[in-house]
Amino acid sequence: MKTLQTLTLLAATLATGLMAGLFAGFAYSVMPGLGRSSDRTLVEAMQNINKAIINPAFMLPFMGAIPLLVLAAVLAWRGQGRPALPWIIAALVLYLVAFAITSAVNVPLNDQLAKAADPDGPAAGLASARADFEARWVFWNTARALVHTAAFCCLLWGLVVYGAHRLDEIRAGERVVQQAVAQTGVRAG
Repeated sequence: MKTLQTLTLLAATLATGLMAGLFAGFAYSVMPGLGRSSDRTLVEAMQNINKAIINPAFMLPFMGAIPLLVLAAVLAWRGQGRPALPWIIAALVLYLVAFAITSAVNVPLNDQLAKAADPDGPAAGLASARADFEARWVFWNTARALVHTAAFCCLLWGLVVYGAHRLDEIRAGERVVQQAVAQTGVRAG
C-alpha cells in the first residue's frame, strides 16, 4: 500500500508538472513569438498546433492527472499519507479549475479558430479570426498555466510532507527496536 501510495503521488505530481510546464511555455514563449508574427502565421500555426497536440504524449498526462490525483487522495486518506492529504486535495481542486478553463475557454476558441479562417484565405478574414482569438486565448492560457503551476507546487509540498511523515515513521520504528534491544540487554556488535 505504501509503495502504491508513493508511486501514485509521484505520478500525479509528474503529470501535473508536465501540464504546468506546457501551458507556461505557451505563455512565455510560443504566444509572444506568434504575437510578433503575421495574421496568417498565427492562424496557421495555432490551427496546426491544435491538431498536433491531440496525441498520447499530451492526452495521457492531461487526462491522466485527474484519476491519479483522486487515487492519491484516497490512498492518502486510507493509508499513511494523511498529513499530505490537504495538499493533494488542494492540487486536485486547482487541477480541476485549470481543466475547466481549458474545456470552457481555450478548446472552444481553438475550435472557433479552426472554423473561422483559412490560412490561404483573404487577409481580412485572417485578421478578424486573430482578433476574435488571440487576446482571449492568451489571457486564459496564462490563467490555466498559473493554476496548473499552483497545483504542481501543492503536490511538491505534499511530497515533502509525505516524505517527512514517512521519515518520522522510520525513526519511530528504529526507537522501538533500540528500546527492545536495551531491555533485553543484548549489545549491538
